[in-house]
Amino acid sequence: MSLKSGLKILDFLASQGEGAALSVIADALELPRSTCHRVLGELVDGGYVRQLSDQSGYILSMRMTSNGLEFLSLTGIADIAQPIIERIAAETGELARLSLVDGDAIIWVAKADGQRTGFRYDPDMGLAARLSCTSTGHAWLMTMSDEDAVALVMKQGFGQPNEYGPNAPTSLKALLGFLHAARVRGYAMIDEVFAARMAAVAVPVKRGNRCVGVISLAGPKTRLNAARIHTLSVLLCEAANELGQLCNMAGYLSRPPLGKA
Repeated sequence: MSLKSGLKILDFLASQGEGAALSVIADALELPRSTCHRVLGELVDGGYVRQLSDQSGYILSMRMTSNGLEFLSLTGIADIAQPIIERIAAETGELARLSLVDGDAIIWVAKADGQRTGFRYDPDMGLAARLSCTSTGHAWLMTMSDEDAVALVMKQGFGQPNEYGPNAPTSLKALLGFLHAARVRGYAMIDEVFAARMAAVAVPVKRGNRCVGVISLAGPKTRLNAARIHTLSVLLCEAANELGQLCNMAGYLSRPPLGKA
């Protein structure tokens, strides 16, 4: 099996909650249908993909989710971070999230929703944050040089403007404006950037001088106005410092990125 083709198929199916037909997968990934069919067969044999009951297409199995959860459990990060995230959510009444740096991406791995009734803003866990238009992405990028931040964003791309909020940056100049302001404040904040009518604030979690994750809060802009965000940033900074001090207890956060000391 072509490893590259297999990984592309897994990534594509991760965005297809109801599964996708062979033709749809092959066309989306520009793969010959014979190759796509063969790779899908091997993924099915491996337990990573299953056919839909009516044989109309393919859908991810829970194996990748299970593997990821098992890995997170072994690192100890869930045991350390979850009480902190839940406390922040309870104190603020908003959606609190933790993301972890994973190579060239930052992944949402834990959440707690403090808003038990009414409107809920709930992005999918396990996905990589879009660096250019999320408070999580901005909080990570603000900890590095402009050159390194630009390189990561260019690698991931800006995405399509209609997929995000009306204030999402669509150029490097606009993005750097967000990052420079975040560095001055000490935290990242966005208003109708990731989604219309939504706001968010995020603070990097550091181990020494290295950013290993981000703690964020998100909710409707009617609740998260600029003044409240400034107030909540103090709470987030305290939580980020607390988690940073505890991170030596978690194997994942204690290890430097591959190739770095």
